[in-house]
Parts: sequence; structure tokens; C-alpha cells
Amino acid sequence: MKITSAKNHELVAGHLLEQIQSGAWQPGQRLPSVVELAEQYGVGRSTIREATSALKATGWLDVRHGGGTFVKAVLPSDPRHGADMLFESAGSLAELLEVRRALEAGAVRLAAMRRGEPELARLGEAFAQMEAALERGDTAAGERADTAFHMAIAGAAGNPLLAGMMESLADRFEATIRQTRELRFYREPGTAERLLDEHAGILDAIERGDAALAEQRLTRHLDGVLAALQEAIAAQG
Repeated sequence: MKITSAKNHELVAGHLLEQIQSGAWQPGQRLPSVVELAEQYGVGRSTIREATSALKATGWLDVRHGGGTFVKAVLPSDPRHGADMLFESAGSLAELLEVRRALEAGAVRLAAMRRGEPELARLGEAFAQMEAALERGDTAAGERADTAFHMAIAGAAGNPLLAGMMESLADRFEATIRQTRELRFYREPGTAERLLDEHAGILDAIERGDAALAEQRLTRHLDGVLAALQEAIAAQG
């Protein structure tokens, strides 16, 4: 089946879902690789990643680090079930995201002013891991690298108290990154590439020592995440 539409990922996701619901793909079965699916549907790899991410967010697929993509062993009874469960927590996620935004806006300014070679190397390594995860279509690795990147910003700020505050919230921040990435993958086309570009812009501003630009780019990035959460909250109402 070849896909030709401005919303390719939605059509691919719909057809993949049909395969699961019809029993063509059984619970626990491994899907073909991203490359194979891209060739089968006649679309780019990013389109396949967006489609599988949407189905992961709604509870139909399980993406395993280094192990491929599988049909969930236990399937939701309704296509919206997984998304509904995710959106139910949007309110508390929004509150935590506001805390992240407040802390990181200050941290990224300090990072741009104080970063040294070790800090830049750590940021660069986290970004490279994000890039590699995107190329492999490894969403779990991408989430971990995303978290590492933001923690590296706190470390580069050169303020142990600030870094300690970020570290104390690390587990909860990681959860917001995972869930908000799923929301954005579910709602927005081209999310994977856009997220990578946003982090590249933040890294560039820090490397250049431009504190104002670094803060602008980071807050724009987090505002985009907050917008997705607000849409989810509105959808619940």
C-alpha cells in the first residue's frame, strides 16, 4: 500500500492499526523495520516513526530500546484508550512543566555565560545521542538523551544548588519529557525532526555564549511543549 497525502503519518498509522485490529499482526508480534515499512508504504522513515509513535502513545505498540517495535501484548479496547490515559495527566504535567521552565530559563542563561569545554562536551554528547536515536528510530534512547541534554544545561550553569534542584527533580522531569514527547508525536507531524532542531538551536546559543538567545530558544521549546499539553487539557473538557 503506497501512501500519498499531506498527512502521510496519519494514513500510515491508520493502516498499521487496521493490521493490528484485523489480526494480521498479533499481540506481541514484531513489526517490520522502519526501513522495510518506509519502502512498503512509499514514504520517508520520519513518517514511519511519527506513525509508530502515535500508536505507541495510544497504547497499540511497544517500542523497545535496541529491540524493535512490537504490537502490545495487551491491546486497548478502544483506539483512543491510550491517548485518553495520557491526556488525563496533562494538568499535573503542565504544572511540573512550569517549574521546569522557570528553573531552566535561568539555568540556560548561566550555562551560556559560564560553560567550559567539559560542559560543552557533555551537551554535545547528549545532542549526538539524540541525533543517533532519531536516525535509528529509537524513541526510548531519544527520551533518555533529551533528559541528559537538559540535565547537562543545569550542570553547565556552574551553580551546585541549581544543579542539585534539577537533579532532585530528575525522575519527574524525565517523566514529563517522555509523556510530552508522546503528546507532541501524537499531535504534530514532523515532531522528531523539529525537536532535534530546537535542541540544536539551544546548543548553538550556549556555544556562542549568547545568554539572551539561549533563554529565548529554550523557552520557545518548552512553550511548544506546554501548548501541546494545553490542547490536551482542552480536549478533555
